[in-house]
Formats: sequence, structure tokens, C-alpha cells
Amino acid sequence: MAAYRLSPSSVIEALGSDEPQGLSDDEARARLERDGPNELVSARPVPAWRKLLTQFNDPLVILLLIAAAVSLGLWLFERDSELPYEAIAILAIVVLNAAMGFIQQARAEQSVAALQQMSAARARVIRSGEQRSIPASDVVAGDILLMEEGDTIPADGRLIQSVALQTSEAALTGESLPEAKEPETIIGEAPVGDRQNMVFSGTTVTYGRGKAVVTATGMQTQMGQIAGMLEAAPPETTPLQQDLARVGRLLGLVVIAIAVVMIATIILVEHVTEFSAVFDVLILGVALAVAAVPEGLPAVVTAVLALGVQRMARRNAIVRHLAAVETLGSANVIASDKTGTLTRNEMTVRAVVTASGRITLGGTGYEPEGEVTAWSEGAEAAGPLSGDLRLELERALTVGDRATNAVLQQEGDQWTIQGDPTEGALVVAARKAGLADETLDARYPRVGEVPFSSERKLMSTLHTDSQQREHIQVFTKGAPDVLLGRCNRERVGNTTRPLTPERRKEILIANEQLAGEALRTLGVAARLLPADGFEPDEVDEDVERDLIFVGLIGMIDPPREEAREAVAQALAAGIRPVMITGDHPVTAAVIGAELGIGSGGRAVTGAEIDKMPDDLLQRTVQKVSVYARVNPEHKLRIVKALQKEGDIVAMTGDGVNDAPALRTADIGVAMGITGTDVSRKASDIILADDNFASIVAAVEEGRGIFANIRKFLRYLLSSNIGEVMTMFFGVLLAEVIGLAASSDGLALPLLATQILWINMVSDGAPALALGLDPGDEDSMNQPPRSRGEGVITRRMWAGIVMVGTITAAGTLFVLDASMPGGFIDNSGSLAYGQTMAFTTLVLFSMFTVFTSRSDQHSAFRNLFSNLWIWAAIALSLALQLAVVYLPFLQKAFSTVSLTFGDWLFCAAVASSVLWLRELSKLLSPKRKEPRIDRGSSGI
Repeated sequence: MAAYRLSPSSVIEALGSDEPQGLSDDEARARLERDGPNELVSARPVPAWRKLLTQFNDPLVILLLIAAAVSLGLWLFERDSELPYEAIAILAIVVLNAAMGFIQQARAEQSVAALQQMSAARARVIRSGEQRSIPASDVVAGDILLMEEGDTIPADGRLIQSVALQTSEAALTGESLPEAKEPETIIGEAPVGDRQNMVFSGTTVTYGRGKAVVTATGMQTQMGQIAGMLEAAPPETTPLQQDLARVGRLLGLVVIAIAVVMIATIILVEHVTEFSAVFDVLILGVALAVAAVPEGLPAVVTAVLALGVQRMARRNAIVRHLAAVETLGSANVIASDKTGTLTRNEMTVRAVVTASGRITLGGTGYEPEGEVTAWSEGAEAAGPLSGDLRLELERALTVGDRATNAVLQQEGDQWTIQGDPTEGALVVAARKAGLADETLDARYPRVGEVPFSSERKLMSTLHTDSQQREHIQVFTKGAPDVLLGRCNRERVGNTTRPLTPERRKEILIANEQLAGEALRTLGVAARLLPADGFEPDEVDEDVERDLIFVGLIGMIDPPREEAREAVAQALAAGIRPVMITGDHPVTAAVIGAELGIGSGGRAVTGAEIDKMPDDLLQRTVQKVSVYARVNPEHKLRIVKALQKEGDIVAMTGDGVNDAPALRTADIGVAMGITGTDVSRKASDIILADDNFASIVAAVEEGRGIFANIRKFLRYLLSSNIGEVMTMFFGVLLAEVIGLAASSDGLALPLLATQILWINMVSDGAPALALGLDPGDEDSMNQPPRSRGEGVITRRMWAGIVMVGTITAAGTLFVLDASMPGGFIDNSGSLAYGQTMAFTTLVLFSMFTVFTSRSDQHSAFRNLFSNLWIWAAIALSLALQLAVVYLPFLQKAFSTVSLTFGDWLFCAAVASSVLWLRELSKLLSPKRKEPRIDRGSSGI
């Protein structure tokens, strides 16, 4: 029989589980091995051989393969050499390029898969009697699943317990409104959408909390049964990759046009008529197009992005969308939550204020140790607790402890909180006051709950009382100003008294005093309900009236030390930190000032934002950096107002209702520890440690990644343009530089195989090595990149063309100086001249690696900070030595051996690109951009 038609106990028994204990670790492990991971079966992966074949899909590569086949046919017909060296060389280079592309793609895919694993969903279950957070893929049938607002349900389950639980099942049923969930058994058949006692994989908890036993996982879930109709998401392409693809296509068209013109020029000028000579010219044109077009650029960009994103993950910023990496470099506002992001997220109760006075609690963090003493203003030492003050403290902390869902746990010497840190602080404070969890559990069993909502700013729990069985105890906690409005009496010792207007004013002044000490304040209150006729299922917020005010609790979440440094670093980088919190405005302003956010200013509240028209809010967000008592709707308005003023905003969020603001922000940043599944899915980046410093670190890494992409772009395009210009002007000026006089037939500066070799040597290891360059030391002392700035700027194009021109001029100079005729007379052969030009062009590429590291800074700055560059250059030089000196490669590439003096000459000429580029950097004006530091402003 279907699970929804059975009682919860029957389902648990049938699955061999236990509600309070859950499955044992051994049993869960055995079921995972038997049933497999809780995952939908993905599409069959593309075989490696098919991925390898795609490397040969490029039209230019196909032309080269045809050229190799024709060359082989000519060799078979003419037999003018021992082996078909030209065909072998072309095939070898094509295969090597394909292998490099295949390996590059495989590594990029592995990196992306690793990133997806980092951001994988998690689930809370009970195993061996303990609450645990495990990967959602490890959930098995029989697990006892715990759910609360914001969670994505990882598997199908039969509901055991529901506290105002509602789920959104739009992804499964198409129903747009949330469904209320109750554990009552359903009689008879019911469609999926009407199974109110079931929860389903892939749906989201929008309200309340609940407990369920898992009945199906993976492909056995309702979502799994329709998985065959779901299509895999297409591979993500970022705006940067699309921009580069456009640059590549444009460059390809230009180069192909040049190649066609050059082929026609050679055929007409040289009067080429023989088929073999025409064939050589055609191969040359194809080789030039292959060498000049950076067809591997998208793969290199993906690899560099993926590797950079892995570095960001090591700094606790997990990127879900690669496009966020590009946007990070342009962000000029970081709008951050306070709690847990700018602070430690280890709330500690410092003070309790009741009708009879104030109590101070010592200790920090979650360890339940600390002195509890009475406090009096001006006293040198705190005094002991006694009388009404102790009774009121115990009552206040009893209410605070019971009206929570947090659990205090000890793992070795480490105390941790499972649940909300604020609630955890209340639990720890109760333990410090000597209120044991077992004692409170025995006296006050929970029978109902009115969950917290951001609209009410209250939470209430209902309990039976073993010492007053005729009553139901209502314990309420929440924002003091809101809670006080629902109270009509105040507890004093063991009695109560009416709340007069004067006493209300005193309580609000005490609340302001606590907030002025940067303490977060909560009010606690209680009331009694008659036990007769009490129905737990009918409990709603109506119980939160006629309450008895018990006290104020002040707690602090101390600012992170690293957050202070990160705020200063952000300001230096032209990024304005903005703090948005639900805390009291005075608390927010004090914490903000301590961190350097909104120094000297006040906090604007959500109530004030409600009264502001959009144009006033736009002006306000440019001056105010601290916002308090805001809800998710206010966050969304703040983000939109900042964006209308042209700001690029990174926004943090953790709740379900933060999802719209996270999606609207240019960069949505979700919390990895305290964040809900909904907020994480809506985000671009997840902070593994919920730390503001990690956002700033992500910006730094993002700027470094983008800078590295520009570095290898500068390098690849400079080298490729240098090759094109060398060939074009070499043919055009063949008579002038003595090239025509050195050949009886077709005279070319370089052969097709040599051009392909340069393409393989220069476009491979050195380009990737530049992508691994460490970040510039001053990257966080520069303003953000403007939103409309392209990946290749005008300044970059100027440098690229300059380097390409120097490369072509230097290579043709060496060619001229190596052969008879031309400007410089020599006695070398054509093969010798081509080998010298070939080697010079390769060395030019090596020197260009260093000049490409910056358009502004000297190439000698941090010369040895990236050893990968030196390794790549050593590899490229070793390959060039092999092609110049190994006999079989000499035949394949038509090279001859060079002397040590020849190498020195080639290196000296090639180094000119370094010295001339250094001179141009020295003479060019340093870029000065306006810097507007609005980070510490406030009103």
C-alpha cells in the first residue's frame, strides 16, 4: 500500500527505522550501497573518443588534414625524398594540437565537476540518535528527515510531524501556491498534488518546520519518475567567452582575407604554375590561417576560469556561475548582512534586564561556562544573585531556552550549535544559569509552536507544565518593541503587575541602552492558557496577546577581526561596503562604526525606507551605508536603487525571502553555513564560511582571473599578429630583403610546417602559464573595472599591434641578414635564412610572454613569481632545439643546424620587443582614474 495511506508509525516500521533514533550508521551505509546515491540518473556521458574527434571538427583543421593527404599523394607520385616529411609534420602537429585541446577540455570539465560537488545540497537527518548534516546524495530510505523554512527537500517522505509546514510543489505539480502539510493518514487514492501527508524531492519548504521518514530516493522519487522528460542544462557560456568568440571570429575573417590576398599575390607575382608549387602556396595560406586564429581560446578561457574558481573555493568562495567571476571585477558596492558575515556568528548573551535589575553573564562563544552576577551602575564589582532578581533571571532564560529549536552539542572539546546562533546563545545562557536541558525538557514538553516570521518578528512555543497541569504555558520571544506592544503585565519575582506607560518607557530606555552597547536585544514574555479544550492544531498567532513581559536579553555577536581588515581593503579597492541588518538601528550604527562602515553616520531603518519614494531612496543609498530593521523587500529596493545609480552590487542573503534580492543583484552571495537551499540556488557565489572577508577575497581573485585572461589574450594576439605580418610583408618585400634572389622557385619567409610548429609551441604551455599568474600586488588598490569596458581595451590593442610590428620587423631583419642580397648581405642559404627567421619568431614569442604580463608595469617586476612561465619557456626552447638539431625533425621542418653565435644573434634581436616595450611603458602616461571613496560616508 502507498505510504500516504499508512500511518507514520506503520511506514517507519515497514522501512525498519526508528523515529527518535533514526537509522544506525552501519544500516545507512548498507542501504546506500544497495540502493545507490540519492541522485537522478544523468544523461549518458559523451565517450572520450567522441570528445577527441570533436577536436578535428574545425574547418581549418579539416583543410590541413586534406592538405596532408594531398601532400602524401604527391610524395607517392614524385618520391622526391625518403619519407613524406611534410605530410608527417602536418599530421603530427594536428594530432598534437588535438591532444592538447582534448586534455585541456577534460581538465576544465573536471574542474567544473569539482565545483558542482562543492556546492552540492545537504540534508539534516537523525542517525544513531543524533542530528546530522549530510550530503543530500547520501540520504537513504528510512532516514528521519528534518525540514525547516528554506530547505530543499532531498527525497520523498511520509510526514511524521508538522508545525505549520508549507511546501512549494510548483516544480512537481505546477501548483503556484504553497501546500499546507499535515501528517494525518489519507483514506483512498489521491493524486500527487493532494497527498498532504507527503513531501517530495526537489520541492521547497516555504514556511514552518517538520519531520518525515524517507520513503524513496533517486530515480524512485516522484521527480525521478519524470526525469526522462528533463533536459540537461546547456553548457554555460559567459559574456566574456561570447566576447572572445566574437573577437576570434573577427580576427579569423581578417586573417583569412589576408591569407587569400597573399595566396593570390604569390601566385600572380611569382608566376606559380606547377601544381606542386600551387599546392605549397595553398598549404601556406591554410597554415597561416590556422596559426593566426586563436581557435583554442574558448577552451583556454574555460580552463583558466575553472582553475581560478578553484582557487576562490580554497578561499571559501564557491562560484556557481562562471559569469560572476567577470562581474566581480566591476563590483563597486558590497551590500552585506551583519550577523555571521561581518561578525563571528557566535552570539553570546552578555546581559539580562528584568523588573528587579540587570544581570551580567561572562564567557564567550558556545561553551556553557561563565560567571552570572548582579550588575549595578558605578559599582566596582558585580554582586551575587538573590531573591526576585534570581527568580526573574531563571524565568527569562527558561522562556528563552524553551522558545528555540537550537541544540547545544559537544564534539570533543568543541561546543557547537545545531540551529540558529541567536537561539543557541539563549540555550548557552540558560546552562550558565544552571538550567539543565533535561530538567526543562521534563517539566515543559512542547505541544505547539507559532514559527517566527519576518513580518511578525516573534516566535512562540506552547508547553504543558508538569507542575501546573491545568495550564498550557506560552513562551514568546522577539523584537522588544514589537513584543512590548502585545504585553499588558510584567513579572516581578513570582508575581505580576500591570505595565504602566511609565514602565513601558523605562523598558524601552533600557533596550536603547543595551543597543547602545552594541548588544542585540530580544524580549521574552509568557502567558498561561487553560489546558481544558486546548487543541494544538488550532494554535496560531492569536496566542501572542495579553502577554506577561519577563525581561530583555542583550547579546553580542562580536565583529570578526578579519572583517575590519576586509572593509579597509574594500575601501582601498574603490568598493563601498554597505551593512544591511535586521538589528536595532543603534546597534547597527555602533557595529558599523567599529568596522569602518558608515562612520559618524546613523542607520536608516526599514520603516523610513517604506516612506521613501524611489527618487529619494536613490539619493539616500548614495550617502547611507548602514540600514537596520530591514526585511527582504527593503533589501530588494536598496539593490534596485543602487543599480539605478549605476552601481554594480554584490548582495549577501541567507533566507528564503532573500532570493529575489539575490537574483536582482549583479552578484548574489549566499551563506554556506546559515543559508537556506533556496537562497543558495538563487545565488552566484556561496560563502563556505559566511565571512565578509571571503567576499573581498573573491573580488581579489576575480580581478586576478580577469587580469590573467587579459595577459594571455595580449600574448596570443601579439604573437599571432606578428606571424601574420611576418608572412604578409615577407612576401610583399621579397625583392627588397633578398628573399627572391635566394630562391630559384617559390620564396617564402617561413614554411607552412614551421608556422604550424610556432602555433603549437607558443599557443600551448606559455599561454596556460600566463593564466596561472599570481594576482598583481596592487590589484586591490585600483578602482573597479567599468561595466562597459571590454575584455580587450584600446590600450591593449595598441600594445598588441606594437608588439606584432616589432616581431615582424625583427624577424624579417634576421631573415635579410642571413641571406645574400637585401639591405644586409650574407652568404647563407634559403634554408639557413628560414631557420634563423623561424627561431627568431619563436624567441620573440618567449620574450613576449614577459611583456604581456602588464600594460603598465615593468616585465622585471616579480620576475620569478610564476615558475610555471619559466617551465613553459624551458619546454618551448627544448622543443625548438629539437626541431633545429634532430635530423628527422630537420627533414620534416626543412631546418638546418645553427651555431651558438646564430642563437645569440636571434636572441638579441628577439629581446628588442622586451626593451622597446619597457621603453613604451616608461614613456606612456600612467592611467589616472577618478577615485570616489564613499565607503565611510553616512547621514
